Amino acid sequence: MSTTSLPSYVPPAFTRIPSYSAEPHEYEQRLAWSRPPRRPAGDFVKQSRSGNASLRLFAQEDNVNLPVYGTGEAVEGAVTLAKTEGVTAVEVKIEGTLRLIEVAEGGTTTHKLCLSKVTLWSKDAESGPCPSSLNFSLTLPTTFSDGKDTYPLPPTHEVHLSGVPGFDAKVEYGVSATVSKGKASTLLRLGNATISTPFVYYPRSRPASPLPEPMRQSYDTFKFVQTPEWRCWESTMKAKSKSAKDIYCQLFIPASRVFSITQPIPFHIMFTSSAFSLAAYLPYGPTANILSPSKHFTHIRILRQSTVDVRNAMILGTKTDIWRVDTIGEAEFRHSGDGADWLAFVGEIRLDDKVKVGGFKAGGLMVKDFVELSMIPPDPSKAPFREMRLVIPIRLVTDPWSMDGLGLAVADSDFSNPPTPTRQQ
Repeated sequence: MSTTSLPSYVPPAFTRIPSYSAEPHEYEQRLAWSRPPRRPAGDFVKQSRSGNASLRLFAQEDNVNLPVYGTGEAVEGAVTLAKTEGVTAVEVKIEGTLRLIEVAEGGTTTHKLCLSKVTLWSKDAESGPCPSSLNFSLTLPTTFSDGKDTYPLPPTHEVHLSGVPGFDAKVEYGVSATVSKGKASTLLRLGNATISTPFVYYPRSRPASPLPEPMRQSYDTFKFVQTPEWRCWESTMKAKSKSAKDIYCQLFIPASRVFSITQPIPFHIMFTSSAFSLAAYLPYGPTANILSPSKHFTHIRILRQSTVDVRNAMILGTKTDIWRVDTIGEAEFRHSGDGADWLAFVGEIRLDDKVKVGGFKAGGLMVKDFVELSMIPPDPSKAPFREMRLVIPIRLVTDPWSMDGLGLAVADSDFSNPPTPTRQQ
């Protein structure tokens, strides 16, 4: 092979290598940024009744009532022994349970959500004395199966429906450590010790996009100018009198319908009809007025439906599930304009501070959320309009949309982006 055709070697010019910086320059753009979630530095400690053993759980916030874990996290900690004489084995176990009880009918369903255990030390397998401190790490699963379907591991949650029929539904998790001792220690009343504590499973999620900018109204038609970020939902308030016209309602909410429980949900609403019908509607409107100074009868609320199906059966073509509906958020309205044939408001829906989790489905328990627009007159027989109700499915998540200094979404493994809800969800 001839070497005359090979190109000559030119040493690299290191002076031409561009310099790098931690932050992008004005002419550069950050395409993605993955930062590790902040890891708490505190410990949660639970001692045995005798004080001879303790269960220490790492990576917890200071002064928490219960340990908290997120999606796929590891339950990490240590079992500490003040006295190791007579110890034959040390075991740690985490477990979760979904328990559904139907009141009156006597039906009960229990699902094991997770069950993991590990033997940290055993006299039969190890030589020498038991160590005074034994570390462990058990990873939580992200899903569970009820034998029919597979679901995401549900959050810690509890809901009840009193009365007959009624139900109790509870999702709970716990971690325990068992220190086993030999017969001699048992005779001296220094027997087995079990240390256990419940923990909160709190899977976090957030919207894939931020809340949109407020809508603007057209200068000529005064209608809201629609954009892809907002979606219109329509309903009609039926007039009872033939001399009056129906009122056409347009409710605008962010198109994604995925909202954080920590942020107010914005909305715009417009009522369109004749001047006569709008005047007749004012006492039943969403804000106080001269005719109704202390009450209003048009509401926008967030409703939560909790459904329990213990028996998973059909009776005469009807499912045997039981449900309850709670109001978990209420809107505040502000008048934004009016004309001869229209009336407009803007506002925000604020959720109750007690709401900590979004909707989910697990076995026979389902939690779903909705936006409800309603006009319910106090005396339907005297009201000029019939009752109106519009229900829109939404999905609530734990955290708001997040961004860095350049307005780009931050990718954290702790979070998931839930899909947009459908009418079936």
